[in-house]
Amino acid sequence: MDVARGPRRISSRRHQDDLAPDSALETRSHYHLSMRRLPQDCLNLLEIALVLNTMGCIQSLSCKPKVLRESIAVLDLKASIDSTPTTIDESSNVVLRYRTPHFRATAQILVPPVALKETWRIGWIQACNHMEFYNHYGDLGKSSWELPDLESGKITAISDSDGVNYPWYGNTTETCTVTGPTKRESKFTVSMNDNFYPSVTWAVPVNDGNVPKLTGIHRDQSFTTWLVATNMNTNDIIILHTIKWRMRLEIEVNPNLPLGQRAKLKEPFGQEQPQTWRFSSHLEHEDEPRRSRTSRLL
Repeated sequence: MDVARGPRRISSRRHQDDLAPDSALETRSHYHLSMRRLPQDCLNLLEIALVLNTMGCIQSLSCKPKVLRESIAVLDLKASIDSTPTTIDESSNVVLRYRTPHFRATAQILVPPVALKETWRIGWIQACNHMEFYNHYGDLGKSSWELPDLESGKITAISDSDGVNYPWYGNTTETCTVTGPTKRESKFTVSMNDNFYPSVTWAVPVNDGNVPKLTGIHRDQSFTTWLVATNMNTNDIIILHTIKWRMRLEIEVNPNLPLGQRAKLKEPFGQEQPQTWRFSSHLEHEDEPRRSRTSRLL
């Protein structure tokens, strides 16, 4: 999503430990010891939840019984990137525009009757794990959109929320809310899509002139998208599915050619399809990305 927003930092537990004073060594030792004693499904839940927690998505970490995870069913989940290549628009003499194919995710959810007076929200949360975004202007240099802490490994991800509905990716088709008590099952679909549609100046951005100098665009970004259910009363979170996807592009530009003939898509013409993980007693990796799946939580 090409939306300007304040970056939200996601610090890893390992980095926090590295910065801790020597006096905290004994405390950290007990922390790691207690982690090893937890059941395996709790360890994997905490590993993911620590990332979401530092994003501000949850305020408490609790390993809920297996029966709680079984209570919400993912009847069907589809994740894909459109097969169409990135398109280039040279209609403006000020900027070059390009539009990448869309990443799309859809899930059909079944929530059983909610006996208590509580509210559940189910939907999509997304974070960027890796970003390379450079606009080259020949020997004059390059402009870039950089997040130094992410690049250096100081943080592990940046929230890709629209900034209004944080931590959710959006609040139209992206989430659904069930308010108890309810007597019947609730069945609904949550969906989201994402792509890049920026404008890049032909001229050097810091130059007052309008002489075309753009020679190339390089972009490579990776994302993690979670399908989660959150109890809005207790802040407990259930990770239902995890999707990892990547968007790459390389555009070559000859600024000396007439407008409409300057830019050419070099690669890739087709994007890698997303990979999906289902949360169970362990994170089950699917060797081959699937465009659709039907599953129930284990």
